[in-house]
Amino acid sequence: MERITKLASQKAVVIFSKSSCGMSHAIKRLFYEQGVGPAIYELDEDTRGKEMEWALLRLGCNPSVPAVFVGGKFVGSANTVMTLHLNGSLKKMLRDAGALWL
Repeated sequence: MERITKLASQKAVVIFSKSSCGMSHAIKRLFYEQGVGPAIYELDEDTRGKEMEWALLRLGCNPSVPAVFVGGKFVGSANTVMTLHLNGSLKKMLRDAGALWL
């Protein structure tokens, strides 16, 4: 959990992902299309990926990926992020975290 917390606070937007996950790919694209350059950690390419995946599950992210953090705070997985995007509150969250300038 400590590693997740440390990595999640290193950039305005952090996504824990798996390179083979379609929903992870969709969420990454969503942020890129918003003009955000998130830090992305591919759990299936990290030697401690399984350990981080368990920590994300304990945090309440089910499924474990994609797990999105904005401003160092856990936002949620794909469903939550898409809901925030559709209701317009994701942009404000990104601005408040310094991930968007406009």
